[in-house]
Amino acid sequence: MSTGKYSNQSHHAVAKSASIIAIATFISRLLGFLRDVVIARLFGVYVYAQAFVIAFRIPNLFRDLVGEGATNAAFVPVFSEYAARHTQEEFWELANVVLNLLIVILMSITILGIIFSPVLVRLIAPGFAASPEKLAATITLNRIIFPYILLISLSAYSMGLLNSLKHFAVPAFAPCLLNISIIVFALIFGEGIKGLALGVLVGGLLQLAVQIPILYKKGFRLKFPRSLNHPAARSIGKLMLPRVVSSCIYQLNNFVDSIFGSLAWIVGEGGVAVLYFSYRLIQFPLGVFSNSLSQAILPTFSTHALEDSPEKLKHTLSWGLRAVFFVMVPASVGFMVISQPLISSLFGGGKFDSYSTVLTASALFYYSLGLSAYGATKILQSCFFGLKDTVTPTKIAAISLVLNVIFVVAFMYPLKISGIALATSLSGIITFFMLFSILEKKIGDFGRREIIVSFLRILAASLCMGLVCYLAAKLNFNKYLSLAISVFSGAFSYIIFCFVFKVSEMRQLWDWLVHRKIDEQS
Repeated sequence: MSTGKYSNQSHHAVAKSASIIAIATFISRLLGFLRDVVIARLFGVYVYAQAFVIAFRIPNLFRDLVGEGATNAAFVPVFSEYAARHTQEEFWELANVVLNLLIVILMSITILGIIFSPVLVRLIAPGFAASPEKLAATITLNRIIFPYILLISLSAYSMGLLNSLKHFAVPAFAPCLLNISIIVFALIFGEGIKGLALGVLVGGLLQLAVQIPILYKKGFRLKFPRSLNHPAARSIGKLMLPRVVSSCIYQLNNFVDSIFGSLAWIVGEGGVAVLYFSYRLIQFPLGVFSNSLSQAILPTFSTHALEDSPEKLKHTLSWGLRAVFFVMVPASVGFMVISQPLISSLFGGGKFDSYSTVLTASALFYYSLGLSAYGATKILQSCFFGLKDTVTPTKIAAISLVLNVIFVVAFMYPLKISGIALATSLSGIITFFMLFSILEKKIGDFGRREIIVSFLRILAASLCMGLVCYLAAKLNFNKYLSLAISVFSGAFSYIIFCFVFKVSEMRQLWDWLVHRKIDEQS
């Protein structure tokens, strides 16, 4: 292939950037686990845990709309193009225009969110109305932490600027500070919502503050432009609009879980917290690998699209999907096999009782079915964003939302809380296939056969690994020791089975780790 050499170098650069983000994300997710363990043991899956889940989720909706979602869909593609084609002075002028517009939008959202917190909580968790204590705690907590949206969205904006300049390290490590803050304040204040609220606000402030010195070093200077009417800012707005709609739909998908999970008389008490803790585990491999790779690969997609290099883009896309499957498929199988001991070991104790463990493990099992699809969809979306197409993912997200609601209604009654998790997985899998098919029609074949063969080989290795994990988990040791043996034996056996089934991505991963060029056959 004529583009092989360039593509391999490009893949190596993406992999290097992704590895930086992955290391940072791993540390952040590990701290996130410690945070969730603290919350789980302090509050179980009962009143305050559910209040925190809903109160924290509402500002996160708006963060995705004008923060991280906008960064991936609009900021990075436009800023990357602007940095390549314009002077540094013009680049920073655009940055200031966008920042001033963003501050106005964020301040408005924050004020309105505080005022209308009671309405928002009742919409997103209608089942809480049956418990005055739970409803009041959620509204209070939501009002206190709503300014978090201002802090975290400005942090996401800073990340977009730095990523467009190919600086990934500091923005990637910044979320660690949020988790550290919540852990510290929760432990200081104990069983109450004050510690959680202060932890979120201080953590959001720290995430922003740590990036400011790097931006200053890169050349950013805060200015108030005479006019906010900038052509590139309008381009960002045009790209953001469908992304905002898409993010609304995506968050509504998440809120479907919260809305139905709050109906305790159908799914059981603690449903909102059960779904939160189980999905947090799913987010670990997604955040460490898939999100890191999709974030690092986005500027490369944008560059290929800008250079009108379709073969390079296809090659990078195929590589990205196969890399995701290499990690996500065994993670999915592993979660399904050891869901019970994993939940018991991580969260069990304090107010997180056997009831909490059984329900959370069951939800984790069904969420795991869609793990590979969630991760691969991130790569497909990044490719659409790199092509400056934010409309197509929005349309597919709308279809996914409708499917999710249909599946939830179908499975919630027979499977209770697990039916909600299963519905999310099924809608996620269908979303992946729809995006894959549309993108293939849009840019042509990007290695369908190679991707399918790779997936089947990885699946075979993963199923064999799952059997090893299952047998190891049956060993009659201390639960922590049994879990450790199961995880490590599973990881080691997966490596062995990858060689047995000739999974070529194993060799590519080795090349990544030792900083060599990725083989031409990738």
